[in-house]
Amino acid sequence: MRPQTLTALRTASLGLCMVLAGCASKPVMQDGIRVNDPYETQNRRVHAFNKALDSRVIGPAADLASGRNQSESGPGIMDGVINVGANLSLPGKVANSLLQGRPEPAIRNFFRFAVNTTLGIGGLMDPAGRDFGLPEQDTDFGETLAVWGVPEGAYLELPVLGPSTQRDAVGKVVDLAIDPLRRLLHPDAAWATFGLRAASKAGDRARFGDTVDSVLQDSADSYAQVRLIYLMHRRYELNEEGAEIDPYADTAADAVIDPYAP
Repeated sequence: MRPQTLTALRTASLGLCMVLAGCASKPVMQDGIRVNDPYETQNRRVHAFNKALDSRVIGPAADLASGRNQSESGPGIMDGVINVGANLSLPGKVANSLLQGRPEPAIRNFFRFAVNTTLGIGGLMDPAGRDFGLPEQDTDFGETLAVWGVPEGAYLELPVLGPSTQRDAVGKVVDLAIDPLRRLLHPDAAWATFGLRAASKAGDRARFGDTVDSVLQDSADSYAQVRLIYLMHRRYELNEEGAEIDPYADTAADAVIDPYAP
């Protein structure tokens, strides 16, 4: 990445830090978790749209592609799509780890990408994790902003993309901009990689289908439940406030899974 680009990103993050600090409102507590949701009315409208879209389009399409509801067992076609999409996300994770000043996960993700792209036939298989002890080191530009000191900001629910925060929403946009593959590939190929990564997310939706359905359809207030799960998971992941609460803990009596984990 060019030094000018890095300087611009850091300058923009400083400006974002000032904006988010100025927009802060008085938070409320939900099950012991601080929630800053000044846009709840608008967020609930978006949530209603996302919920309807999931039940009518995304969920059924993901189930059909993965073979989740078919009588015969066996791997669905989405298994390979999930693997390829995850593999294509690795160059961006390498860039973010370097921006965070964390060379070790950057190196591990680089070699994971190299192994799976070659020996794993473009990422269809995962020999890096299975044979070389190189699991994915997950990160994104939202975490980079957190490392740089940008506050979380208000909670948001984004159309189609689901729960987020102001900081993470900016991170999603920047992740697209700094993705090395976007610069290296022909524009048509770059869009194809984006489509595969989006399809990979749909595959995740099918894999955790029962949990997602339970949260969205069986909760008394699915908006509040999704918001709580997202904030718990994200803060635990970033070692921020509430980090002592692991929403994935199998030992917890009320363990939850974030269906929208980034």
